[in-house]
Amino acid sequence: VQLVESGGGLAQAGGSLRLSCVASVRTFSTYSMGWFGQAPGKEREFVAAIIRGTSYTYYADSVKARFTISRDNAKNTVYLQMNSLKPEDTAVYYCAAHSSGGYDSRSSYANWGQGTQVTVSS
Repeated sequence: VQLVESGGGLAQAGGSLRLSCVASVRTFSTYSMGWFGQAPGKEREFVAAIIRGTSYTYYADSVKARFTISRDNAKNTVYLQMNSLKPEDTAVYYCAAHSSGGYDSRSSYANWGQGTQVTVSS
């Protein structure tokens, strides 16, 4: 599974960005997908996940009510809508295809994109 993210950039605090991740796989709908963020000098952390075949979504506490994960299986794409951005949201954001295990664990994801930078200014 190859994953390519886009949509990052510079935003002001309180602003919005929408990240996209396109997967090059015919069976995209069979994958649960996740987004992770890695701030400078920190570990890659779970942001959100969307579960295959359902509408279930999970979020890190820090982004609940601000970020929304969604998917369009016809376009092989998963999205992360980021609203009410804060400077602490600044990070490289990666999408990933889930393999097995907990949805908030990096080790549960087998395939990763190259990341897209999000910078939020105060």
